[in-house]
Amino acid sequence: MTMTHIPVTEIQRTRRADGEGSVQVQLDPSLKIGNAKVFAIYGKGGIGKSTTSSNLSVAFSKLGKRVLQIGCDPKHDSTFTLTKKLMPTVIDVLESVNFHAEELRPEDFVYEGYNGVMCVEAGGPPAGTGCGGYVVGQTVKLLKEHHLLEDTDVVIFDVLGDVVCGGFAAPLQHADRALIVTANDFDSIFAMNRIVQAIGAKAKNYNVRLGGVIANRSAATDQIDKFNERIGLRTMARFPDLDVIRRSRLKKATLFEMEASPELEAVQNEYLRLAASLWVGTEPLYAEPMKDREIFDLLGFD
Repeated sequence: MTMTHIPVTEIQRTRRADGEGSVQVQLDPSLKIGNAKVFAIYGKGGIGKSTTSSNLSVAFSKLGKRVLQIGCDPKHDSTFTLTKKLMPTVIDVLESVNFHAEELRPEDFVYEGYNGVMCVEAGGPPAGTGCGGYVVGQTVKLLKEHHLLEDTDVVIFDVLGDVVCGGFAAPLQHADRALIVTANDFDSIFAMNRIVQAIGAKAKNYNVRLGGVIANRSAATDQIDKFNERIGLRTMARFPDLDVIRRSRLKKATLFEMEASPELEAVQNEYLRLAASLWVGTEPLYAEPMKDREIFDLLGFD
């Protein structure tokens, strides 16, 4: 009997689509991260994802965990407060060796930051060309080839802005839990709804599940609470709009390095509490995203 061999790419198109008409980047099964707990941080552009990711990384490290933070943004400033500098990206260093990855050493693209947090900036493709999913895939591939994931307890992906394409949704293919950073305003919540849709699409074929919401730069959370209750989300942590948080970025420092004060200690403790909760494990959330018009009706005309 003659067997007809279907190319893997064809199998992926027919069996693993992430939604009707999807052209999203598919995960190479050989690039699974391993035993580390993996979190992907999403949210509206400028909402404070990098600040949140870096301080959460430090909080995990304060709990004795070996942490790797991967920035997935062409600005490559995710780990700026951890390393005190803008690091070269994985794409930069690959380009420097004409994309001969075998010529790279770990120290060419992995840097140790504050309290031992290991830092990688994946970067992004040149504007108008390429795909963010390729960048993420190449980064994970390099980390695995150099055995840098074997001794890691926690991996945090800090991902560019709003999820609007398969490329920058690629970290969801590696993550256990996706966390959404939002403020208590309409635009941030509108972006959060889109992110919930993307996570739902990826959850059909991968292990990622919604972990919850991180309220940032928000004294009140009434709008977030209203949205969460409507679709089935929950807020895991709350961080107010404090000047010390803004100043920490300017000083190239995490919040765990700033001068002590009662309000700062409260924020540090909230990060430590969030890290401990995530490490123990959270129940997955199964939220039902809203239609755009429904969000306007719920939040847009108060």
